[in-house]
Amino acid sequence: MQYTETGGHQKGFTRRNFVKTSLFSIMGLLTSGSALFAGSALREKKVLAFYNYYTRESCHVIYNIGENYIPRSLAVIDYILRDRRTGEIKPIDTNLLDLLYNLKTRLNSDSPFFIVSGYRSEKTNNFLRRKNRSVAKNSLHIQGQAVDLYMPTCRLSKLRQAAVELKGGGIGYYPTHRFIHIDVGSVRYWNGS
Repeated sequence: MQYTETGGHQKGFTRRNFVKTSLFSIMGLLTSGSALFAGSALREKKVLAFYNYYTRESCHVIYNIGENYIPRSLAVIDYILRDRRTGEIKPIDTNLLDLLYNLKTRLNSDSPFFIVSGYRSEKTNNFLRRKNRSVAKNSLHIQGQAVDLYMPTCRLSKLRQAAVELKGGGIGYYPTHRFIHIDVGSVRYWNGS
C-alpha cells in the first residue's frame, strides 16, 4: 500500500496515526496465518487507486479479498475521499467502491481515479448549493455514495460511456468541468455543464 500526503492533517487522525494504520494494513496483508487472508491466493484481490485533486494525497490499496473488505484499507480510502472543506470523514459505501473497481476493470486501467469530490458534509453541500443550484439538496455525496472524478489517461467521454454501460447507478457528465459524477443511487443519466 502506498500513501502520500502533502497537505495538512485531520484532527484526531494525524499523519503519524495514518502511517501506523497503513503499516498495520501491510502487516495484515503479509500475515499468512490470518483467517481473513487464508487461501487468499485463490481469491480475487480488488485494488483501487485514488489521487485527490485538491489535497494532492493519494492511495493505492487492496480493499477487498474474495468477499472480505479490509477495514484498514477502507479507512485509508475514507480519509482520501473526506470532505476537504471541513475535514469530516464518512465511510464510503462499498457498493460505490465495487462500482469503481468494475469501471477500472472495464477500462483495463491501473490509472488512479482523480477525485474532484468524494464525501461532502451537509455544510459543504449547502455551501455548494448556494453557489450552484444544480447541486442536489439531498446529494448522495452526503451519504458517501457518490464521487466526482476523472482519469487523465482516459478521454472523459470514454470514461462516461464505460460507466453508463455498467448500469450501476447515476452518471452525470460535466465536460466543461472535466469530470463525471458516479453514484450508487437509481440508474439515471444527465449532462451538466
